[in-house]
Amino acid sequence: MAPEDYSRFGEMKAVMHMIYEFRKGVRNLVLCTLCPTCAEIVKERLEGQGIDYLVRQVGDRKVNLFFGEKWCVDAVSRFVDKPLNLLTPEEDFMLGTMLGYDIAGQSRRFCERKTRTKFMIN
Repeated sequence: MAPEDYSRFGEMKAVMHMIYEFRKGVRNLVLCTLCPTCAEIVKERLEGQGIDYLVRQVGDRKVNLFFGEKWCVDAVSRFVDKPLNLLTPEEDFMLGTMLGYDIAGQSRRFCERKTRTKFMIN
């Protein structure tokens, strides 16, 4: 195996664990950033298990793969239509909260981003 294959194996192992956590109810929504080849493998696995997913291109070498509860994936599909670094503070807060990130940390991040945005506009 080439060194990059070991990296991909690690990515795939982590994704399979996230699928397990989703199936056990630990997570409602998952975001994985993967190479397109790995994303295709994961998509097949998700389809085989009847798990909803959404793919958003990041660049030539990466894609963001969201999967989880249907309503969560549907909600993400309605506002994640651009690179994640271009999300508004509100969209960023909503996505982070949906992914299960720390609410206090997300609140702090939201306030900091709103403050920066306010100063950038003026």
